[in-house]
This record gives sequence, C-alpha cells and structure tokens, in this order.
Amino acid sequence: MITDLQIDSTLPLQQQLYRQLSQRILQRRYPAGSRLPSSRQLAQDLGVSRNTVNAVYDQLKSEGFLQTQAGRGIFVHEDIDSRHCPPAKGASPQPERVAIPPLPALPEGAIRRSDQDSNLPFTPGLPDLAAFPIRAWNRILHHHESRPSLMGYNSLQGYRPLRRAVAEYVGSARGVRCHEDQVIITQGAQQALALIADIFLKPGDRVLCEDPGYRGARYALGRHGNPLIPVPLRHQVLDIDVLADAGPASLLYCTPTHQYPMGGILDASQRMALVEWAQRNQTWIIEDDYDSDFHFYTKPFAAIQGMFDQAPVLYMGSFSKTLIPALRVGYLIVPDTLVEHVLRAKRVMGGETALLTQAVIAEFIDSGQFTRHLRRMRQNYREKWEQFQGLVIDQLSGLAAPIAESAGMHLVLTGDWPDRDCNHWLWQQGYGSTPLSAHYLGPAQQQGLVMGFASASDQQIRDCVAALTMGLARAGQRKT
Repeated sequence: MITDLQIDSTLPLQQQLYRQLSQRILQRRYPAGSRLPSSRQLAQDLGVSRNTVNAVYDQLKSEGFLQTQAGRGIFVHEDIDSRHCPPAKGASPQPERVAIPPLPALPEGAIRRSDQDSNLPFTPGLPDLAAFPIRAWNRILHHHESRPSLMGYNSLQGYRPLRRAVAEYVGSARGVRCHEDQVIITQGAQQALALIADIFLKPGDRVLCEDPGYRGARYALGRHGNPLIPVPLRHQVLDIDVLADAGPASLLYCTPTHQYPMGGILDASQRMALVEWAQRNQTWIIEDDYDSDFHFYTKPFAAIQGMFDQAPVLYMGSFSKTLIPALRVGYLIVPDTLVEHVLRAKRVMGGETALLTQAVIAEFIDSGQFTRHLRRMRQNYREKWEQFQGLVIDQLSGLAAPIAESAGMHLVLTGDWPDRDCNHWLWQQGYGSTPLSAHYLGPAQQQGLVMGFASASDQQIRDCVAALTMGLARAGQRKT
C-alpha cells in the first residue's frame, strides 16, 4: 500500500498522480524493481476512479518508468537504476538535489531585467503610437491574412515585394545604390547588427564605435568579447581626425545622418574622409540610418553608401521608428558578394522574418501610404520638438541645456547633476528617458538625459518640463 501520495480533488487528478509517481521514481523513493499496487488497489486507496489510475500507469509504462511482469503485477522499471549514477557507498538511497552546471559570468555592462515600462512618454526611440494609421493598416492586414501563400515558408532573404519596395524607397529618399537582391529583411535592426558581427568578427578583431553612441550596437558587436574602441565626437559628430591614430579595426559603427544620441550630421567632406580612411584600412563601415526621415527644415544628407563607388559600407535601417516597434522588421543592404554570407548566418540565427507582416509593409509602401505617413509624422515631430525645446529654454534655464538639432525623435538635455538618479526619479514620475552617461563606452564626459519627445502628448510635454524644473532644481541643491 502506498501511503505518501496526496491528491487534491480540486486539481486535475491524472496530472497530479502522474507527477507524484514519476517524481518518486526519479528520486528513488520507489527503487527499481519495487512493486506498485494494482490499479484497483491504488484507486481504492486514493479514492479515485480506476480508469484514472490505469491511464497514469499506461503513460508511465510508455515512458519507461514502469513495466508489467506477466502474472506478477506492475513494477518500477529495472533499467531506471542502470541509467542513473549509483549513490556513493553509505549514502542515503534518496540523494540530495543535484546542483545545475556552472552558469556563465554575466558580461560587464550586460542588460539587466527591469520592471520599468518601456512605453512611457519620453522613452527614446518610441514613436507617436497614437498617430499610427491603424485603420489603413488593418485594411491591408485583412486583405492579406487569408492568403494561403502567406501562411507557409518564404525566403530567408525576405519577401521579394518588400525587398523591392525597400530598394526603391531608400534609392529615391536616401540615394542608396542597390537593387532588391542586395536587400536582406531582418528581425529588427538589432538582428542586422548581430549578423554583421557573426560574419565579420573573429576573436580579437577590434570594433570602433562612436562615443557616446547607440548601446544596442555595442551589445551586438561586443557580445563575443571583441574589443570595442571608443571614438570621441567633435561638434556632436564622429571625430574623423582621430581615426588616423585609432589603429586597425574590422568594423566601424556610426550614425552619420543623425548621430545618436547627440544629433550631429557628418558633412560631405567628413563623409569623404571617412570612406577614404576605411578603404585604406580595410575596415567596413556600418551605416545605421535609424531616423533620417525626420529632418524638419532641410532634406537629410544622402547616405554614405550611395555617395561613392565601391564604398565599404553595410547600410541598415528599420521600421521601428517610421512605423511601430512591435513589427520587429528591419533591413540590411550589402554588396552582392556578401548576400550569401548574410543568409547563411541568418539561417542559423533566426530563420525567416514574419511573412504576413512583410506583405503588409510592402503594400503600405507601394500604395503611397508610407510616404504620406512619414510626411505627417515629420510635421508632428517638428511641432513637438519646437514645443519641448522652447519650454526647456524658457523654464529650465540654468538647470539644463538642450543640444538642439533640427531632426529626429529625441532631445538631449545636459547639466551638472547625476543623470542616473534623475533618470530614475523621472521614471517614478511616469516619464521615460535614458541617462546620457550610459551611452559612453569609457568614462562619461557629460551628464544629461536623452528625452524621446515623439511619444509624448502636448499636455505630457508641459507636465514633464514642470516636473523636470522641480526635480533638477532638487538634484542641484543636493549636489551643493
């Protein structure tokens, strides 16, 4: 008779009985070769249906926990012992719980879990979700969602109509020289960076990064331990003159059309010098064109990729800011000879990008709605930028200074206060931001906040500036 089973009549009986019996066998509380009660006896002892016990016994026999010996009954399978390491001599037949193997050390600067809301107003990189044309999007989605051809597998490289649409758009809007067969659709810009790292970096290869710069690039390009070399900014853009003494590098990551987070733009002579340096040093330039569509008063500079013949440039972008982040769709444009390398790496890393989503984006672009949406968002963000910057200058004078570039979805505020403390305080007030110091590879040269105004309403902008006035004043008083 088994007396150590506890059955709760409010929970699924088969599941309880299966779990308890299998665990007791694994823990050797029921040793190999020991006999179990008949199904009739166990059902009577537990007050459950015999059918329930039979079903559990049958499942345990099929999984190798139990075996039936003709004319004798049901026993714990004899092979259970032979497949487990025997306990040490003199040890208890019920061994202590075995520890899991050693865990890898968490790399310095690794992302840690956080309960902070990533969709708070003023979160950097978050577009105006309320202004997204959801009805138009849903009409296209409903048109495609019942198509059998979009329910199966497609190409690792991406849905051809979307690749064609991307090639045509970046060609006309950004001056990128490419055709659809050079476009690889990725699962966001972050996968594009990870693919580049897997293809180009060997152990010990160095990577040059803007400092301060985009943290996501560092996570991807440095995850295998490759040295990340900070390249300082001058006048809010990559200091090209420093590169002469930077030493060899396999990759250089930059955001030339709107430096992240400081907002500067490399001019034509600087772009020319950068490409000439890369050609001399056999270094690939990763050109992250993350929000070039949102220049408010002038057209953005043409992409480096399209300015020069045979430029060693890997061009990347995404729809996270031009549409919505939840799509997780980006693109990588590389020379023809590199396409197969990228596809081999993509097959290993994540396979295909969601096909239905690609089809919807392709029609959204081809129908002209993407261009109209960008035009509306450009005006929308310009008005928010002007309002936010004006309030900062008016109300935060002496507390914070805006680094004002007429483009993008964020504004950097600098000041003489601990930015990580201020960032946490803002989060407690219900506003997102990023401490500027967190964007530095080396010691932080400035303290500040990266404020993503695009996701904030008119009222939230006014309220946030009022909160900043109080919070930064207190931070300054505590410092003194």
